[in-house]
Amino acid sequence: MKIEADKVVSIDYTLKNDNGEVLDTSEGREPLAFIFGSGNIISGLENSLAGKEKGDELNVVVEPKDGYGEYDDSMIFEVDKEQFQDPSQISEGMQVQAQDNNGQVQIFTIKSIGEEKVSLDANHPLAGETLHFDVTVADVRDASQEELDHGHVH
Repeated sequence: MKIEADKVVSIDYTLKNDNGEVLDTSEGREPLAFIFGSGNIISGLENSLAGKEKGDELNVVVEPKDGYGEYDDSMIFEVDKEQFQDPSQISEGMQVQAQDNNGQVQIFTIKSIGEEKVSLDANHPLAGETLHFDVTVADVRDASQEELDHGHVH
């Protein structure tokens, strides 16, 4: 069965950066399962899987525009340190979450901590990175109607 829209695809993968450092892997865990064409994974990886079958192995290089986007300096901003529940518990590089005005939860990375202000980065941690995936297609199957209705694998 070939990978195409509305198929449940399961992959084993290892993700590395340009320096060869492993950033994420499914090794020792269940394969990553998603509905193909539903936008649940980055487009650069999803597009490379089209037409592949169970057992296929591939190496995929995903440029930032097809991954988590280019790094955008305008997404760095400052907030008052007192906005944190316990400012003594925060540190540079830590990820924190907050709700925007629409109630949507967003993840931020703490860039720096000053006396009164904290600099936050709203870029995805992998923004601007070229991503290198080693992938093995573990399984391909039809998605159930319930999975299609919900937009994710059950």
